[in-house]
Amino acid sequence: MIIDCHTHVFQHWAGACGHESREIHWKYIQKNVTRPAAKVRRARDGAPGDARALFRAGDNTWAGLRDDIRFRVGPFGRLEYTLDGEDYYIQYMPVGMTQMEAPPELQLAQMSYVGVDHCVLQTGMNYGVMNDYNAFCQHQYPDKFTGLFQVDEPMADTRRWMQELDRARNRLGLRGIYYQLDTFSRYGFQWAFDDPRFDAFWESLAPLRIPVFFEASAVPDYDEKSYIANMVRLDGVLTRFPSMRWLLVMGPPVQFFARHGKWEFPDEVARAYGRENLQLEIMFPITWGGLWEYPYPEAQALIQDLRNRYGAQKLLWGSDMPNVERFCTYRQCLDYLRKHCDFLSAHEKDLILGRNVAELCGIGREPSASGTGAVFFQSRGERSP
Repeated sequence: MIIDCHTHVFQHWAGACGHESREIHWKYIQKNVTRPAAKVRRARDGAPGDARALFRAGDNTWAGLRDDIRFRVGPFGRLEYTLDGEDYYIQYMPVGMTQMEAPPELQLAQMSYVGVDHCVLQTGMNYGVMNDYNAFCQHQYPDKFTGLFQVDEPMADTRRWMQELDRARNRLGLRGIYYQLDTFSRYGFQWAFDDPRFDAFWESLAPLRIPVFFEASAVPDYDEKSYIANMVRLDGVLTRFPSMRWLLVMGPPVQFFARHGKWEFPDEVARAYGRENLQLEIMFPITWGGLWEYPYPEAQALIQDLRNRYGAQKLLWGSDMPNVERFCTYRQCLDYLRKHCDFLSAHEKDLILGRNVAELCGIGREPSASGTGAVFFQSRGERSP
């Protein structure tokens, strides 16, 4: 059974997608692509552009996002902006995505074509406020999708989001939480995720016995020092709640720790990565597919190194569909590991390509009695309660 631990469904990005307004939604998207792996091009001739035009130098918060560039969602997988009278675009989704939306049936067709049996639906504020939509998809196709839920991380300790934590798990029946650090930029990085103000949130989450899919951006400065500091914070939470299971979304950052083709982890990072309750996601094509060529021998070498260090039981394969098809096909994203990582045994591939995430998320087991699976799906543009 092949399970993709990282896929997305989403409504058309032209709307609010559950946020307070379309403008708030687009701010999340704009912040997400201030440092994109995707190409930036000038619309009239395809000349290279620069994503640094999206924000003011020296300010990595929402206050630094430029309002004078008319950032917007375009067709054919493009996010567009205008600078000095010139239109530019970021090819964030595949060119073949004529409208910026990904209904569950699109992913189902992809899965059938390449031979993927099940997918975990991740989320993120740039996709929208996604709890109802992910629950809808999980409810409609329970044999195919396992949905994660989200909170507004910097506001996770507030009454609204503590209630949403309970609703997402116990009423919607979602089976894990996606947690990202970049959202703290909206509030000027006033707090870190291990700040004492969030103690009640983590203490409420721990007894639910669900995995935390943790995307550790190198905030606030987007450099190695910031990333290491976040790993030290994560290590503290991992040791404080040893029964909680975590997955490091996107896996270790190549740009910091594999500049010379092999992993070189600082002690603080290695300590966090080595915790028994943390696993690592393998998904190189989405971040490096614009520079490396299929079948990605550079990625294969890094996977082998991770296997040698931690064992195959530590690693989970994910694609980031449909985003990854701006660089390669879904089949290639799977086959570089399924067919070309000859150093992996059949058993190790079985673990990485499905069994590990099935065990982590309880895929194949009956949902917990605490989750009714009831769905309160909201139409496009409506706001979550």
